[in-house]
Amino acid sequence: MKSYLRHYIDGAWVESEGGTRHEVIDPATEQPCTEIMLGSAADVDKAVAAARRAFETYSQTSVAERAALLGRIIEEYKARIPDLAAAISQEMGAPIGFATAAQAPTGLGHFMSTLKALNEFQFEERLGRARVVHEPLGVVAMITPWNWPLNQICAKVAPALAAGDTMVLKPSEESPACAMILAEVLDKAGVPAGVFNLVNGDGPGVGAALSSHKDVDMVSFTGSTRAGIAVAQAAAATVKRVHQELGGKAPNLVLEGADLATVLPPTVAGVLANSGQSCIAPTRLLVHASQVGEATQIVKTMMEATQVGDPSVMGAHIGPVVNKAQYDKIQGLIQSAIDEGATLVTGGTGRPDGRNAGYFIKPTLFTGVTPDMRIAREETFGPVATITSYDSQDEAVRIANDTPYGLSATISGDPAAAAKVAPRLRAGLVTINSWAPEGGGPFGGYKQSGNGREGGKYGLTDFMEVKTVVGEPA
Repeated sequence: MKSYLRHYIDGAWVESEGGTRHEVIDPATEQPCTEIMLGSAADVDKAVAAARRAFETYSQTSVAERAALLGRIIEEYKARIPDLAAAISQEMGAPIGFATAAQAPTGLGHFMSTLKALNEFQFEERLGRARVVHEPLGVVAMITPWNWPLNQICAKVAPALAAGDTMVLKPSEESPACAMILAEVLDKAGVPAGVFNLVNGDGPGVGAALSSHKDVDMVSFTGSTRAGIAVAQAAAATVKRVHQELGGKAPNLVLEGADLATVLPPTVAGVLANSGQSCIAPTRLLVHASQVGEATQIVKTMMEATQVGDPSVMGAHIGPVVNKAQYDKIQGLIQSAIDEGATLVTGGTGRPDGRNAGYFIKPTLFTGVTPDMRIAREETFGPVATITSYDSQDEAVRIANDTPYGLSATISGDPAAAAKVAPRLRAGLVTINSWAPEGGGPFGGYKQSGNGREGGKYGLTDFMEVKTVVGEPA
């Protein structure tokens, strides 16, 4: 079992003050695979104090110095991709091939796109007699999830470093090892002491302490809407900036007359990738009534062709979901759809055949799903798709937007026709005949999917303050 019982504070690995030991469970075996120390408020105080001290000097570094630092991080990160992928695979169940090809490289992509954005960014402009400048924001608390752990960590760490901020990271206690390896990467790349700090912990402990801390200037959170509300409430007393990427329930609006055999495979793939544990997974297929039968057969074939297997083995299969709580939630949503009258086409409750341990989910498809059903409204976070029929495009758009979330939406069909529908969808990301975002593009949601953006120049802007200076000599 891997052991990471120290926090990374002020450039050193230090013992926790009053922390408690926590075991991370391998979701494929249900056995402990990693141990960490859940930190305390005292650990948070120490980390924030280190970040506050470091901000005095790091905020004054030049763009060239910060760009050079990002370049060194990129090279060190590349060397550790096998280690990062192995940690993600074991702790959250991503198959090692997927972890190596997708999970670990997404973090690298954020550093690379941020470096490009930093080199191109206009830090000041003239407006009449005023000079408007972008400046470092301060100490940033970062609270990140388990499902794409490095993606979400690096989407915050990279722009914060580029902007001249200092930070304290609390990674998910469900998948912490990759964050610990990243801390080693940053240390080796020469990130100055106190600029990056890492305190392991859970939400009620370390997360709440960071969110409410008087010396934290911004909290950047990715996770559930429920937890995001708690973070915002804790942050309100100190009026710090709150930056959130929260839940999603993405529609896949299949345009009437679409060539289903061509357009459905690349979009339905987003329901299966990462075992469905993606906040932008387009799980709600909205299909014209005349094509429901054909769509059902295509998606059924995809689901039944998807193998579920050991994440430590190379292959195109999917792995388990992250933990028992997630497994039980998905099982409950599948059962709710059956109880509410949806038609189970394939999959269903229980583990796949041949599996008597591990949090494995059968790839599942329902038809006859109505917008009021739980499975159409709640974020499933598993390899489960639903088909809902519509009679007109206006009805399809209404169903697509009938959700408290607005993180992403997918349109399947003719790209020119889809481009006309895209402005009608209330989501921060709209993909056409695909489901993944564009590297370096802004990522974030409408409505209860959060506020703020990550990625490229937009993410860089969100990690800076804007100052207006009037009356300077010409």
